[in-house]
Amino acid sequence: MHYTRSSELFRHAQCYIPGGVNSPVRAFKNVDGVPVFIKRGKGAYLYDEDGNEYIDYVNSWGPMLYGHAFPPVIQAIIDKAKLGTSFGAPTTMESQIAQLAVSMVPGIEKIRFVNSGTEAAMSAVRLARGYVGKRKIIKFAGCYHGHADGFLIAGGSGLSTLGIASSAGVTESATVDTLLASYNDLESVRSLFRKFKGEIAAVIVEPVAGNMGCVPPDNGFLKGLRNICTHYEALLIFDEVMTGFRLAKGGAQEYFKVLADIVVFGKIVGGGLPVGAFAAKSDIMNELAPVGAVYQAGTLSGNPLAMAAGYEMLRAITEDGTVYERLERKGQYLEDGMTALFRKYNIDFTINRAGSMCSIFFCRGKITNFETAHAAANDMFTRFFNGMLKNGIYLPPSSYETWFLSDALSFNDLDRTLEAVDLTIRQF
Repeated sequence: MHYTRSSELFRHAQCYIPGGVNSPVRAFKNVDGVPVFIKRGKGAYLYDEDGNEYIDYVNSWGPMLYGHAFPPVIQAIIDKAKLGTSFGAPTTMESQIAQLAVSMVPGIEKIRFVNSGTEAAMSAVRLARGYVGKRKIIKFAGCYHGHADGFLIAGGSGLSTLGIASSAGVTESATVDTLLASYNDLESVRSLFRKFKGEIAAVIVEPVAGNMGCVPPDNGFLKGLRNICTHYEALLIFDEVMTGFRLAKGGAQEYFKVLADIVVFGKIVGGGLPVGAFAAKSDIMNELAPVGAVYQAGTLSGNPLAMAAGYEMLRAITEDGTVYERLERKGQYLEDGMTALFRKYNIDFTINRAGSMCSIFFCRGKITNFETAHAAANDMFTRFFNGMLKNGIYLPPSSYETWFLSDALSFNDLDRTLEAVDLTIRQF
């Protein structure tokens, strides 16, 4: 592998873009490297500006369930673009994708589309506060819900990569109503409800945490959150920006058989274009303007290109009755293969996986929350990441990010990945 062109492009980008990137984790700081500049993607593969080919386990951080340049999505974007790219007015496609999404996901009756996961999570919390009439929310250390001020407390992912506990520019008043609990620890949640009795509007959680590596919920954790919220008359918000339409057709609610009050979507719901959404029962959603008193708006919300891309993605999932079974088989195959190799070379490791989301931690013992994830050997991950990159495997450039498998991966691709793991370990 050679990266001459990418290195030149990165130096040029740094002259005009802070850090040379438009999202911090892309800078490869946590892996002591220089980011590769991607030129194109097709199926399970990425191709950089130097002509290198990679098997992709980032998949644009999740939305490419069927791989890059999925033909139905690409054709829908082309067809819509010919009619105009944005109107700032209603289109029929908004209602069509809304109806389809509501039919796929349990526990929701209405949905509103926005432009990003951050915007969707921020709006969901505002809606919860307006509906319940309380101020405080609970989030979990290591869970990331976007970069809105009120969420930037122990947010995992890019914040951890940069060693930032919070963020400059975020005032105390912006976070005073955000309470912090420990993921997979129900008692930490109960204690906050007891301490702030009658003040908590909602609990927001990633059903599978994906920003401290992949950390699935312990048995009973999500059900416990449901029971606690019901008991204290607070809303349970599932941030399914990652898990929505990825773990199952109905997302984490279907996968874990636990219903939330409000669900936040992103990534897959936009087919790879910038989209977020939040949804709930009608009585909650009708609190939004122009019907109710909770204000939320967006000039580009419901953009016709994004709606068309998302509709084709969701329609493909609906018509494909076995995609999640295929992804589970591929995820299990990769997990089993890596497990055998790490054991063969006596390397301390833990692999966490939920369906087509997974990650490796170079340590012994269970990884169940941000504290245990943070204690893993991140220097080992840096060596592993760079070795895999040189061997043609594109992984998330941070130990705090989950891997995403696409259905475009063949078992030959998985075997090539395992060969790269073997070669990378032997080069340690």
